[in-house]
Amino acid sequence: MYSVAVNASILRAPRTGIGQYLVELVGALAAHPEFELKLFNGWNWQSELPAAAMPGYSRLSSALKRIPGAYALRRVAEQRRFDRNASSIGLYHEPSLWPFEFDGPMVMTLHDLTHVHYPQTQPADRLAAIHRYSERGVAQAHRILVDSHFIAEEVRQHYGLAAERIVVAPLGHSARFRPREAGDLAVGLTRLGLQPGGYLLCVGTLEPRKNLQLALRAHERLPGTLRRQYPLVLAGMPGWRAEQLEKPLQRALAGGQVRLLGYQDDLGLAELFAGARLLLFPSLYEGFGLPVLEAMASGTPVIASNRASIPEVLGEAGVLIDPMDDVACAAAIEMLIEDQDKWGALRTAGLLRAKTFTWQQCAHITAGVYREAAKS
Repeated sequence: MYSVAVNASILRAPRTGIGQYLVELVGALAAHPEFELKLFNGWNWQSELPAAAMPGYSRLSSALKRIPGAYALRRVAEQRRFDRNASSIGLYHEPSLWPFEFDGPMVMTLHDLTHVHYPQTQPADRLAAIHRYSERGVAQAHRILVDSHFIAEEVRQHYGLAAERIVVAPLGHSARFRPREAGDLAVGLTRLGLQPGGYLLCVGTLEPRKNLQLALRAHERLPGTLRRQYPLVLAGMPGWRAEQLEKPLQRALAGGQVRLLGYQDDLGLAELFAGARLLLFPSLYEGFGLPVLEAMASGTPVIASNRASIPEVLGEAGVLIDPMDDVACAAAIEMLIEDQDKWGALRTAGLLRAKTFTWQQCAHITAGVYREAAKS
């Protein structure tokens, strides 16, 4: 059995993209018993995934932002805790941009290069730390795992890496993302003031990169009867520069035809996907676009941006739009509301395409990378 240390400290926060990746990957790696995973939570080592985020983490994180040098001090403390178990580690896997110092073989996952393309979405001190830690990790890592071929090429060009050092391991979708009968959704959706099949869904952190302004403008272009019948539902946590959305979002909320739900737990999010008429995903930049896959697996047609990795995931199983064209977006929404045959065809195509992306496949590729790195 080979010991693999995994930095799981991101699971202290409410789970979004990288957190979900880590949870699903660790679960799927159980099918490879040759590896013993040791999870570092930022303070202690454990063998099991935490059931939920650390209580009060969001408040603690906000408080740390106001204390000069707090992040650096916490990092020093975490590195010392990490080092206490370093002698028993055969391989280290860093799933995000903050690798610890480690003398042995290392694998790193780069989900995207948001810090390169959208530096304005990070405070200056945090951005500097991201560059410092990620560049050191990329230089040290035996292999770099990425979620898509799009990101593989970006990483190769940006860091000047040989192509063989980069391995594409596409993400998968949890079993909870599946088609559901309207009766099974009624209780959860009614609590949110929604009806199965009676709303349009946007999922993602509220930040400029997600381009939710386009969703608001496109929804506003719909005929009044359709806006009232199909409110636009936004599900996600506030992100950096979320204040840029404040005015257009407040106007839309005041009209009563846009709903802001905030962060949703695993079951709540799965029910939202399954109950939506469609997913609207106009993001300007993604390393994969997990909500696109989760919507397809839920039997919900997708209208998505034609940028970055998104066409690679969606293929021909949805509608791709220019994320700057709210007129075209509104037309696509109206078409999928009114054309039941087209809606049904995309639902079927999405379900079939979703079957080609699994966490078992992601874990199989990752385990292969572990084996290679362990021999280095």
